[in-house]
Amino acid sequence: MILRASSLRRIKGMPYTRKKYIRGIKPAIIRKFEMGNPKGKFSRRVLLKAMARAQVRDNALSAARVAANRAFRDLGEENYFLKIHVYPHQMLRENKMIVGAHADRLQKGMKKAFGRVIGNAARVNVNQVLMSALVNEDRLEVAKQAFSIASHKLPIPCRIVVETIGD
Repeated sequence: MILRASSLRRIKGMPYTRKKYIRGIKPAIIRKFEMGNPKGKFSRRVLLKAMARAQVRDNALSAARVAANRAFRDLGEENYFLKIHVYPHQMLRENKMIVGAHADRLQKGMKKAFGRVIGNAARVNVNQVLMSALVNEDRLEVAKQAFSIASHKLPIPCRIVVETIGD
């Protein structure tokens, strides 16, 4: 029986992040956390905030980053700065079981049921910033559209907040 993605979304138990005790750890899929021009002068900050407490898998974060960056790419590298604020520290485990006839000969059941690492996730709380973008006033609608597309790639409801950067 393979776990459904919705069962990996719930936060239960303590965080499982100690890598020195586990073999076969998969590296996080998401590699780049900052894109664009970090030294530019921008007037607006657009935030993508989580509206629920959950675990967001690293492949969902990577898909959201790629979708948002694709929308920003038309502006040019100098006209935005995109940053991912969460990192997938949490390791997800699964005890694989075989279902069907004569499955009892092929598996151990609950003996040594610790499970293998199947992926990584970031634990997210309510109102936690997932992504932020720095843009100027004339590119504000593009940033909102980019975060709207990126929020559809994430397993939790998100909201977009626009802030003015004070001088």
